[in-house]
Amino acid sequence: MVLPIEAEHRAKRRALRLCQDHLRKVMNVYRKAMQLIDAFADEDHDLMDGLYKEVLELSSEVDDSKRMVVQELVEIGAILLNREDFLRFTDLISEISDFCKGIAFRVVQLSIRGWSVPEDLKKEVSNLANAVFDTFAKLRDAFLMLNYGSPKVLEKAKDVEVGERKVDNMYRELEMGVLSSDMRIPTLLLIRDIIQLLEDTADKIEDATDAVRMLAFAI
Repeated sequence: MVLPIEAEHRAKRRALRLCQDHLRKVMNVYRKAMQLIDAFADEDHDLMDGLYKEVLELSSEVDDSKRMVVQELVEIGAILLNREDFLRFTDLISEISDFCKGIAFRVVQLSIRGWSVPEDLKKEVSNLANAVFDTFAKLRDAFLMLNYGSPKVLEKAKDVEVGERKVDNMYRELEMGVLSSDMRIPTLLLIRDIIQLLEDTADKIEDATDAVRMLAFAI
């Protein structure tokens, strides 16, 4: 006989595994988008084609994964009292996959159209993308700490805040560099869109970290 408390504990562990796997898939999409930015900076156009296809394929997998997580959480039912917190976390990180598609599309368009971007700006965009990934990795670490108790989660969550502030500072400086460059207007607008989407990704990571904090108090 499974007692109610034991049943809820099992349900939480199941939900954690599902969300952890979903988080991994979203990180894979971001990693490919980051590699695409690096390939653009290196002018490796052949590599870009393959990476763009991978971003789209992995994004589709994220969409499928989100539907599966939602379905599983519905099946778990009312026994999981903080089910809404798991759903919110899933929704937030899923949005990052959409941002990645937007980033990848714009980077590929710059390549296809042969629009010139200064080498220093390419490098700075790549650095910004890497800083966002570092922040993403800190979110993953915070989520994994849900298995070990709320104090460890809250400690790791502070690292996300530090990473997000670093991204904000880099974004502001880079935005001014883009606006003061002598790029053609269409190129400037695409580059600005790319860095804005990267900054939006960092903001979404911070929002997801708040959801992890809520989960920590309930687990």
